[in-house]
Amino acid sequence: MNLTIRPGNPIQGVLTISSPFPLPGDKSLSHRAALFAALALGESKIDNFLDSGVTKSLLKALRQSGVDWELKGNGLCVQGKGLNSLQASELPIDCGNSATTMRLLAGALAGQGVSAILDGSEGLRKRPMDRIVNPLQEMGVPISASENGCAPLILQARKPQQKLRGGTFSLTQASAQVKTCLLLAGLGADREFIIREPVASRDHSERMLRAMGVQLQNPDPLTIALTPSEKQLKPLRMRLPGDFSAAAFLLVAALITPGSDLWIRGVGLNPGRTGLLDALLAMGGNIEVINKPDQAGEPIGDIHAQFSQLHAITISGNLVVRMIDEFPAFAIAATVAEGTSLVRDARELRFKESDRITSLIAHLNSLGVRTTEAEDGFSIVGGSRLKGTKVQSLGDHRLAMAMAIAGLVSESPIQIQSAEIINESFPHFGELFVSLGAEMGWQG
Repeated sequence: MNLTIRPGNPIQGVLTISSPFPLPGDKSLSHRAALFAALALGESKIDNFLDSGVTKSLLKALRQSGVDWELKGNGLCVQGKGLNSLQASELPIDCGNSATTMRLLAGALAGQGVSAILDGSEGLRKRPMDRIVNPLQEMGVPISASENGCAPLILQARKPQQKLRGGTFSLTQASAQVKTCLLLAGLGADREFIIREPVASRDHSERMLRAMGVQLQNPDPLTIALTPSEKQLKPLRMRLPGDFSAAAFLLVAALITPGSDLWIRGVGLNPGRTGLLDALLAMGGNIEVINKPDQAGEPIGDIHAQFSQLHAITISGNLVVRMIDEFPAFAIAATVAEGTSLVRDARELRFKESDRITSLIAHLNSLGVRTTEAEDGFSIVGGSRLKGTKVQSLGDHRLAMAMAIAGLVSESPIQIQSAEIINESFPHFGELFVSLGAEMGWQG
């Protein structure tokens, strides 16, 4: 399907959990809550669960691994059978287009010694998996990947008495998915299991596992120490906050579209995820954040954004890790900002659903934006009026959403082809924007 966006209308309104088209539940937390609940003993209830393409892949994979669950609306109920309850599947487990599903599930299966073949879409087969395979092999997990370090992954069974090796593992790059994979495997280690990161990544997993009774310590901000235990994980009872990565496109849309005034209530504000918020404030964004009491250990709050005159900034270092999923939204803000914005230390963008450096630059160039591509980032010269055009989604949901908000301020309509990929993470994206005043429509 194609999505066409016509410019001219401001973004106005108040988004709450009870809105006709609310902000989706947090994708990162939805993945973790469903999988961790499967490892707990007892019934877990998770409200505001994200029902989308990528989470459906995880739920199907869990069912194939012997987990019972029921999804009604946005409420997920999981019947956890405890540690070491996952079952081997006779057929390969299809992880769809979700690298998160593959990496996290690999860790859980590895920790329990379950045999499995994890496979997925053509796009997923291009995503790097050696970053989990290598440390899992160091722990003693019998796992292998294809010759290029990608899926399919093959895990062989391990006897229950064969514990995985504990010890200290140093990651070469900050990755919450790799960290979570190793933590889940570490639940089956023979002694204390320590992970050291070069830069602190988002800590959703640590917060949730602690709430479930796992013994986790932070000797310093870059180190996580897990003490394995025979105690069962406690089931979850939680309402997930709105997804900040989804809210990012709404925030940028409000900041760049004249006359816009938008409230988004109940958004997750985990410090490891809100780098874009800091970047937009540094660009002069008229943004107000009202913090609310934590939910299940996760910080949440309300965000108020209004149209603003933005200026260019430089992004590098630790800030890159804290906004790694939000660069497509940031790039659109940079196109209207005064001056030249510079991004460095972001080579990880090349290993997303598309090569997000090359694909972003190519799409921005088609809009008439002056850009420069670098191996680890890019520069964007802001201030030009964007041209209308037709672009391909390239199978990248965030790239498609970025082009959609660009259409709010272009000279003529922008059409995104194969835009249904947006449903992987943001169901009802077009309908939500229409409810806020935008002129968007699906074709085909």
